[in-house]
Amino acid sequence: MSAAIQHYLTAVEAAQRSLDAAAIAAAADLIADARERGATVFICGNGGSAATASHFATDLQKSTRAGGQPPVRAVALTDNVSVLTAWANDTEYARVFAEPLATFARPGDVLIAISASGNSPNVLEAVATANALGVTVVGLTGFDGGTLRERAAISVHVPVPSYEIAEDVHHMVCHIITSLLKTGQAGAAARRIASGVDEGSLSGASA
Repeated sequence: MSAAIQHYLTAVEAAQRSLDAAAIAAAADLIADARERGATVFICGNGGSAATASHFATDLQKSTRAGGQPPVRAVALTDNVSVLTAWANDTEYARVFAEPLATFARPGDVLIAISASGNSPNVLEAVATANALGVTVVGLTGFDGGTLRERAAISVHVPVPSYEIAEDVHHMVCHIITSLLKTGQAGAAARRIASGVDEGSLSGASA
């Protein structure tokens, strides 16, 4: 059993080393810019990624207010069970994130879409809605990144064939971004994206 544990820890360490630091920094900068503008950061995912979405929204709302900084307007689209089940029952499960996003999102907002496979239908529907509304999409993926990796403006990709390890590293990425915002180290790259500089290099960026 100890060998299996060590193997898992080694795989997590290798996945961490594969991360693209520039893509993580760009995501943090984008959220910092949204905070400065009073824009909203929406987050979605399924299963374990839904838990990550809720956790990340909590961290962005609360933990980033250190030093008198303004709060991040962060909303986990996973958290309203009544709304989720209403849309799932009355339309289809693929619309459970897209419909609330269409109600509340405005141009200049941000969507953080989390999907280890990169192919979750309801996440991709939310991404399509976001792109149509002028909402910038950050994708957190695993495996080969799937469709989400292609459609996100900024892609943080964990190239591992394991849901568990991809989700572990997604948690770490969220905590890195929270730390950068909390300590005031995020902001510059987002302004470059807004001005059209480096946008192509960040689109679909991966390790």
